[in-house]
Amino acid sequence: MMRFLFIFLILFWLHALPCFGDSLQLDIKADSPELQEILQAAIVIPQSLSRGKNLNRHWLRHYQKQLPELISSSLEPYGYFHSLAEIKLEYPSVDQYLLQVNVITGKPVIISTLQLELSGPGKQLPELQQTLKNFPLKKGEILRQDFYEQGKSLLLQEAIKLGFLDADFLIHQIHVYRQKHRAEIVLQLNTGHRYRFGETTFTGNSNYPDRFLNRYLSYRTGNNFSQQQINQTQINLFNSDLFKSVRVYPDRTHATENLMPVKIELHPAPRHQLRPGVGYGTDTGTRFSLRYRELNLFHLGHELDGDLLIAEKKQSLVATYLIPDLDRLDSQTQLRVGFNREESDSYLSRELFTEAEYQRAINRNLLASIFLRLTQEYSQIADETNRSQMLLPGIRLQWRQMDNLIMPRYGQQGNIEIKGAHTTLLSDTSLLQLSAQSTVLTPLPHDFSLMIRLRGGTTWHDDSFQDLPASLRFFAGGDRSVRGYAYQSLGPKDENGQVIGGKHLLVANLEIEKKVTTKWGGAIFYDIGNAFDSLSEYELEQGAGIGIRRYTTIGPIRVDLARQIGNRSPRWRIHLSMGFGW
Repeated sequence: MMRFLFIFLILFWLHALPCFGDSLQLDIKADSPELQEILQAAIVIPQSLSRGKNLNRHWLRHYQKQLPELISSSLEPYGYFHSLAEIKLEYPSVDQYLLQVNVITGKPVIISTLQLELSGPGKQLPELQQTLKNFPLKKGEILRQDFYEQGKSLLLQEAIKLGFLDADFLIHQIHVYRQKHRAEIVLQLNTGHRYRFGETTFTGNSNYPDRFLNRYLSYRTGNNFSQQQINQTQINLFNSDLFKSVRVYPDRTHATENLMPVKIELHPAPRHQLRPGVGYGTDTGTRFSLRYRELNLFHLGHELDGDLLIAEKKQSLVATYLIPDLDRLDSQTQLRVGFNREESDSYLSRELFTEAEYQRAINRNLLASIFLRLTQEYSQIADETNRSQMLLPGIRLQWRQMDNLIMPRYGQQGNIEIKGAHTTLLSDTSLLQLSAQSTVLTPLPHDFSLMIRLRGGTTWHDDSFQDLPASLRFFAGGDRSVRGYAYQSLGPKDENGQVIGGKHLLVANLEIEKKVTTKWGGAIFYDIGNAFDSLSEYELEQGAGIGIRRYTTIGPIRVDLARQIGNRSPRWRIHLSMGFGW
């Protein structure tokens, strides 16, 4: 103990001196590459050994004498207790000094006895037994004290994770026999009794009802205590975007012999929130958005959202009332009312709608919903005008799995929707429509990635096509469709050559992107697709080009230069978009 204290005082004295230069170098060589790296990281010459241009020879002699002890103490945690260090002071050039250190690590200490035991009520649990089997040290191996501490920590963490919060080591000993080059390890963990979840208490001024907050608990009272479930509960509450801060922890002061209460401290986010946004895309033009959010309506955990979008080619105002399912975290009911206006090269549409939707997660990545939508729409397509009322019940399936929402490297996402209407149910025409989209992103070597996107739709409709409003017709072209063509400019045409949309849609996109730096990338792409009226006779348009990507915290900015393919007079078109999405 006195030896290590003396070494510490020497090093503290040396580092405390002022720094005037660095004319001394240290070169350490050992007979083991791994240990050589350890020593190079552990042994550092204090810059304060040098004063001005002259080396402080007095402190250099002290330091040189202490180097063998420093090296020995650095190697002992790795199982080498008999190292030898040969030190030479050399002079490569004027005002340059080199401490040449050659280290012979010697024979290591080998573990001759490894006694790992569990005691207490949890000693037979498979998880703890497996952790014991995976202990990072084995009999016959070199004694590594860092591995020993790592194994102790993992074993204790596993016990606590399983609800044994009072777990402790009754015995934790390492006996080192230096002259015999062997060591004995005896380690015994007593699990103590296993706790179960007790009562959960919410504190803070959130004003949310307990039944609403209980939706976010990943455990139930009486379940075996699990630190993992405590952590998941904190994640659930944090991801709700309802609270400024969340703290979930076991309440040890009120624990009984078997029950561990849980306390959750919540500090709510502002009840009224306003979030503006601006952007630009060639499909929409310059756009401004504003979202209003009111939380915890009537102190029931309900939510009111208002979304305003003003763009050159599209305007919308939608109000959504959210009613959470009090028994499930992954389900809710949404009631919407809104107005949409959209104008493209092919049509003008004004729609007033109301919609009720019930959403429920099937699993972690799959969300299902049923909806009922009532719309009144005015459409102007080519020389035709249409006023229609439609009552559309339907089903949606949405899935998403990716490694990162902002800048994903791999993943997939998609959706399927089927909806219909009938003239006997508040609708001016009868139809059944299916639409789907799927995107797959795959990483390639050398920071390349491949993106494949497929989009399709079909409509079963026996009445006159003129009865279909613009929102229920299919068009192609634009930033997320066939690049090289204007937004919604592709589809069947009337006798005057004006695009009027179709009953069916098929679009495919293939894009290879190369990440050049952390902020910039490039892409090449090929798009093919069109809208059409007959599944047996159709013509697909094509576009291809190159693009630039600028990666930002709000998603990538995409600039694409696309050229039409297969046209007699092909045209070039620039597409610009920004934000999330594939």
